[in-house]
Amino acid sequence: MNYYFPADPPYFLFAASLIAGLACGHSFEVTLRNLVNVWATAKSTRTMLELKSASIKVPYLGMTISIAVFMSTGLEIFGLPTTFGYAVAIPVTIAIAGLIWRQLGQMLIELERGGSSALDLDSFEG
Repeated sequence: MNYYFPADPPYFLFAASLIAGLACGHSFEVTLRNLVNVWATAKSTRTMLELKSASIKVPYLGMTISIAVFMSTGLEIFGLPTTFGYAVAIPVTIAIAGLIWRQLGQMLIELERGGSSALDLDSFEG
């Protein structure tokens, strides 16, 4: 029985994708926080429309790609073939990123409709 052992696991790519994902995540957080703060002071619907602009989509896309590479190289480090790693990581990452983007959009719509009290989870306690 033959086993697949990579001669040189992609440790550098693993670490680089982790660092890139963290950097893109921080950029996404700062951009989103700034958009929400601008909206909170101006109460303008134009601010929420900026979520469709590149200023928020580029960091999110970078974070998504970095997570896919991180997952794939992680699987490769544990001895799975590269093609299998990407075949698993890409669909899982795209599905999760799509669901999170959709949820974020719905939360921002609720925020726009009802203010910050619309997102107050403590009000649901019995």
